Amino acid sequence: MISGLLPATVACAEAFEDDGEDDLFPQERELIGNSVERRRREFTTVRACARRALADLGLPPAPVLPGVRNVPQWPAGIVGSMTHCDGYRAAALARAADLVTVGIDAEPDLPLRQGMVESIALPSELSWVRAAVPGSVHRDRLLFSAKECVYKAWYPMMRTELDFDDAEIAFTETADGSGTFDARVLRPARNAPGQWVDAFAGRWTARRGLLVTTISLAATAVSVN
Repeated sequence: MISGLLPATVACAEAFEDDGEDDLFPQERELIGNSVERRRREFTTVRACARRALADLGLPPAPVLPGVRNVPQWPAGIVGSMTHCDGYRAAALARAADLVTVGIDAEPDLPLRQGMVESIALPSELSWVRAAVPGSVHRDRLLFSAKECVYKAWYPMMRTELDFDDAEIAFTETADGSGTFDARVLRPARNAPGQWVDAFAGRWTARRGLLVTTISLAATAVSVN
């Protein structure tokens, strides 16, 4: 599902069923020692995806440990993102020489719980959600996924928090249940001077009862103050 949404320079791996725990590194196993079985399975499988992506980049297996705000810590010179939801786990990695950031998110194509969309949507986004036609994707969940994807792309570069109302997103949708989105970050970067990114272009698809959103940003698209 995910490889067609990202450039060829991105190594992608995904799983629709869970793997075992035999290949966890000791540091990873320690992190889930007291976790429930469901959490252990998703943790293990998404890291198996990450290691398959590392192998596609010609790199050896390595532990994937959470850093600040649970951002995955990748080997030097690698950028990437992971995601998991019911029935799906994925990782997307690239060399920093090719891309400065990658963000991915997956969600079930189901409505958000009642009242949640009002807490995450700006007025323009809420109007778009409410204009959905019967039988289309669940726009509230797609909006949530895209905002998560923006955060995953933004934070590793800027190290600045974003709230849901700090990014405004506009979508295009095609008849085959896919499309693009443009995200405009409304909060100024706090680490300027340096990299400054206030917009992202993303892609999304709806298949197999899932919504997947992706962002990738080439180094040439980043201006320096």
